Amino acid sequence: MLKPRIPVNDQPTGQIIPLITTAAPAELPHPGNAPSHCFCENRAPAVSTRPSVQLTPGALTLVVGGGTAAVLVVGAVLVSMLLAVAITGVSLAICALVVRSLIRTDLKRR
Repeated sequence: MLKPRIPVNDQPTGQIIPLITTAAPAELPHPGNAPSHCFCENRAPAVSTRPSVQLTPGALTLVVGGGTAAVLVVGAVLVSMLLAVAITGVSLAICALVVRSLIRTDLKRR
């Protein structure tokens, strides 16, 4: 249960790399002996099959107008929420002052 297990690759790469153990550290393969399968220099550049996006002046104006409208709507919602919180805070403060005044006048009468 506590022995480490090395997973088996389902699709081998063709390179055989020996396991490194503490008993034989001198048996490491030399990096110069590895087969060179580099096809980087001979490959043709990748051609995209997707059509590029062409923005006409009308579409660009529509995108800018839509973005501006979205920013204005989000800003209006955020400002209205901030205003609602501020009004609630002020009204609670006024209620607290009225209650404190009523309690103070009630204590003076006794």
